[in-house]
Amino acid sequence: MWLFAGLGNPGAKYRMNRHNVGFMVVEAIAQKYETFAPFRSKFDGEISEGKVGRTKILLLKPQTFMNLSGQSVVKAAHFYKIAPDRIIVFHDELDLLPGEVRVKKGGGNAGHNGLKSIQESLSTPDFWRVRIGIGRPPLKGADVSNYVLGDFSAQ
Repeated sequence: MWLFAGLGNPGAKYRMNRHNVGFMVVEAIAQKYETFAPFRSKFDGEISEGKVGRTKILLLKPQTFMNLSGQSVVKAAHFYKIAPDRIIVFHDELDLLPGEVRVKKGGGNAGHNGLKSIQESLSTPDFWRVRIGIGRPPLKGADVSNYVLGDFSAQ
């Protein structure tokens, strides 16, 4: 079994925020593969179980807010006995152009509080990350937190 954790913040206020791109990805996976059950509350998050091909996948949207995502991820991973190298975290990445994607295993958190929380909770940085580009604010010196908590543009 694999754990796919999409990072974001709970609530309608944040639904279309750049910071919630991880939630958007796991929701898209659940829609594309009809084997996934509806999301339900468990492990301080919303989960859905299903398969991609023959591989069992647990989709997770932590509901602890971004900065405490690790609490939810570690609860689900421990319950299902999923090792860190079978966890894939989908998250926003300022240092990639919008829509650009990079995959890597391990590494630092580059100031991303959701990744920092997961690293601390799992006691290792050795999980997979799918970094989804949201770009940087268009104005030099603009507040990054307002940017990531802003909604995607129509483009």
